[in-house]
Amino acid sequence: MSHRIVIVGGGAGGLELATRLGKTLGKRGTASVMLVDANLTHIWKPLLHEVAAGSLNSSEDELNYVAQAKWNHFEFQLGRMSGLDRAQKKIQLAATYDENGVELVPAREVAYDSLVISVGSTTNDFGTQGAAQHCLFLDTRKQAERFHQQLLNHYLRAHAGQTDVIEQISVAIVGAGATGVELAAELHNAAHELAAYGLDRIKPENMHITLIEAGPRVLPALPERISGPVHKTLEKLGVNVMTNASVSEVTADSLITADGNEIKASLKVWAAGIRAPGFLKDIDGLETNRINQLQVLPTLQTTRDENIFAFGDCAACPQPGSDRNVPPRAQAAHQQASLLAKSLKLRIEGKTLPEYKYTDYGSLISLSRFSAVGNLMGNLTGSVMLEGWLARMFYVSLYRMHQMALYGPFRTAMLMLGSKIGRGTEPRLKLH
Repeated sequence: MSHRIVIVGGGAGGLELATRLGKTLGKRGTASVMLVDANLTHIWKPLLHEVAAGSLNSSEDELNYVAQAKWNHFEFQLGRMSGLDRAQKKIQLAATYDENGVELVPAREVAYDSLVISVGSTTNDFGTQGAAQHCLFLDTRKQAERFHQQLLNHYLRAHAGQTDVIEQISVAIVGAGATGVELAAELHNAAHELAAYGLDRIKPENMHITLIEAGPRVLPALPERISGPVHKTLEKLGVNVMTNASVSEVTADSLITADGNEIKASLKVWAAGIRAPGFLKDIDGLETNRINQLQVLPTLQTTRDENIFAFGDCAACPQPGSDRNVPPRAQAAHQQASLLAKSLKLRIEGKTLPEYKYTDYGSLISLSRFSAVGNLMGNLTGSVMLEGWLARMFYVSLYRMHQMALYGPFRTAMLMLGSKIGRGTEPRLKLH
């Protein structure tokens, strides 16, 4: 019987790993590779702010797991992991229900020889009063689409000329990390596009966007020489940027800061902080940290079970020579997926596994069509600051690299060509 590799979580890292292993071990019959996810389709998480603003149509950029599995010699199972039996080497999958509550797929168990957990992360509201009830989150495609629909509904009601509708909209975004900053810029662009398409009862200048950050500056995880230009660009776009402002409570129509300021908002988005899914802290004897991440060794094996690996945002991976873990970034998940594609082959062969060392290739922040800012880091160039059109091109190339890992060069080229042709027949903003 071939070695059974089960990967739980079809985000960027998990899907790339399943695709790589399927093309190598699965195709040759060296191992059976299975990917488990609670959804039928994948969309690259760094694009969700564009889905929320409507500048990306998620149904056109999504990837179907069933089709990807067929093309790349792995198996896909629909389900959400609910438990683990380490002694029997089995994971439990919860039952899946359709929109009417009818059982679609029953609860079941899946056996493994090597288990890889890559379930990503969700937004951490830090238990802030009212945040879960009154804020929207951007962790999934459904949540991003829900935000877009609520945004569009404001414009449609105003366009219909209802007398009780105030012809302005206020959006408050909590957290000035990459997601919050990029969403603010995309919403500014959306306001102009909606007006251009005739939904102009709410003027672009009447979309009031407030970006709230508890720390002293925007993009706190990135160098100050990047956050400075970004802050200036956001203010130039009319975004009200509030730093050193911690949100202590969220109500139905406003946010209250720790110092008592009230920020009125008809749409509220929480984009501050991350934590791994809660079920990980209750999993069969594995070690987790305070934000539910699985503690792993430099080989990406969990500290208490060598048969179980974890990577990406759901893993707390140490960095040699540092007291900080590997940062929860897309480039880290991509690097770890590449390493695990080799490691799992070596494991089947009974060889020693390599250790993961994080390499920072820099950061790029998109400010919609207006600009992009970032730095590239490498052995030859050191650290190079980028702004404007060039930074925007590099930002777009990150998504193309992800597509290349999933589709290969030819199909990625066809997707790019199809996207270019389609621009002339589709609105620049999703209007439904």
